[in-house]
Amino acid sequence: MKKLVVAIDGHSSCGKSTTAKLVAKDLGYAYIDTGAMYRAVTLYFLEHYIDFTNPKKIDQALQEIHITFERNTKSNRNEVFLNGLNVEDEIRKMYISNKVSEVSCIPAVRHAMVSQQQKMGRKRGVVMDGRDIGTTVFPDAEVKVFMTADVDTRARRRQQELLDKGELVPLDDIIANLQKRDLIDSTRKESPLVRAEDAEILDTSHITIDEQVDFVLHQVSAKLLEQELAKRK
Repeated sequence: MKKLVVAIDGHSSCGKSTTAKLVAKDLGYAYIDTGAMYRAVTLYFLEHYIDFTNPKKIDQALQEIHITFERNTKSNRNEVFLNGLNVEDEIRKMYISNKVSEVSCIPAVRHAMVSQQQKMGRKRGVVMDGRDIGTTVFPDAEVKVFMTADVDTRARRRQQELLDKGELVPLDDIIANLQKRDLIDSTRKESPLVRAEDAEILDTSHITIDEQVDFVLHQVSAKLLEQELAKRK
């Protein structure tokens, strides 16, 4: 059976990553968290004092950045490695969240990351989540879902994620961060956060993770059935 590309786009803290991971596991597909790639670049830029407005320094830095995903056998999850160092926990911290949208809107950064993502998904059989998967990275993805949720729900979820990792952040600060990121992501010139015309909308404000996963799997099943029927004609 032909393997598909499943593109899951949407706003921050809608449950994209959790849903995408579970969908990939159910399908036996690879999972790629593209947001983590931009977070890793942000971490590198901050640690090396890269000026976000200096194209020469940015281009030089991008040549030194190598991002990989490796399976943690204990937690059974893919974790992000930056130049051989596990940065999975560090890139999820609030100080990275405060800067990642600024970094991800830099054209050179987007071009570099999109190129890597396209290589990762070239063989199909992949679930990718991010902001521009269905519009820029894989506009030919067979299944596209655009996830959203109201900002208060997203903020509470994000606050709980941070608490689980020992970081206490006021809810108002998280709401402000999400609103800022939404504005930057949706108004940037390079690959803005927009719903692809053929993407199904999934509002996760009042549904469970299981319901989110079922929704995406239903889209996949429908597409596979459609392809099978087309082959029989």
